[in-house]
Amino acid sequence: MNALPVGKYPNHLLKSLLNSIETDQDVIVGPGIGRDAAAVRLGDQVLVLKTDPITFAADDIGWYLVNVNANDIACMGADPRWLLVTALLPENETTPDLVESIFADLNRGCQAVGCSLVGGHTEITEGLERPILVGQMIGVGSEASLINPRTAIPGDAVLLVGGIAVEGTSILATDAVDQLQDSIPAETLGRAARFRFDPGISVVGYARTIRESLGPSVRAMHDPTEGGLATGLDEIAQATGLGLEISSDPVHIFPETRAICAQLGLDPWGLIASGALLVVVPEERVSNVIQAYAAVETPVVRIGTLTNDPDQRSLVD
Repeated sequence: MNALPVGKYPNHLLKSLLNSIETDQDVIVGPGIGRDAAAVRLGDQVLVLKTDPITFAADDIGWYLVNVNANDIACMGADPRWLLVTALLPENETTPDLVESIFADLNRGCQAVGCSLVGGHTEITEGLERPILVGQMIGVGSEASLINPRTAIPGDAVLLVGGIAVEGTSILATDAVDQLQDSIPAETLGRAARFRFDPGISVVGYARTIRESLGPSVRAMHDPTEGGLATGLDEIAQATGLGLEISSDPVHIFPETRAICAQLGLDPWGLIASGALLVVVPEERVSNVIQAYAAVETPVVRIGTLTNDPDQRSLVD
């Protein structure tokens, strides 16, 4: 049997595993493809629970960890509150300065999204070549505020807030600079490398604006991460149980992203895309979302529609 490639475990294999899991009566949202986090009742509150690792980035790794976990909490309609971190550090490479920089990143990220670092585990691990951080984040909300993709219906609009491949662009501008510096101006690469901070990989603010503007009208929110916009759209379809008809023309791709992808032969739609937010709303509420962002320089575009056929994934121009 052939070994699986690096990346997310294939959805068609993962689905059968998740379908076999039994949960108790306090689990409101359990495991499933396209579900950003779990949700459980605790008295009159709901805890939203998320775990996600950072395995590929050395620079600002703590910042990345906080934001990717907080994004998924926010997409469920909750506010990120507490974070635990397991830090696995490479043998022969770990210094006090490295550990201090990681903790500084974690504290800076927590302050930015409004959560607290409350515990975890730190060790130097045999066989590692780079640091690996695993976050477990807890958010708080109410059952009424939870966003349930299964409330979506055919005809609902799919919107994209922000531009795609913010995170991937930043990573490539830093890690592949030797391959890019002869063909792309240093100013462009420097700007792209800062994408993790500006426009930033957090969608917590985007999600909060959507919730405040539309309330229970929001059908689904999802931040496309590994696998990029293409995978994120498929995950939205699986989470809603519906199909998709998508137009590529409105999708905002930054000039820096286009230049880097063209030089490296990459598709921006497949590049890791934290920093963008997919939103599903009823057709009649599209204008409300656009109006919510009218005062800020954040692109918001309608890129598609949900359809009846759960197997449909159509790209139209």
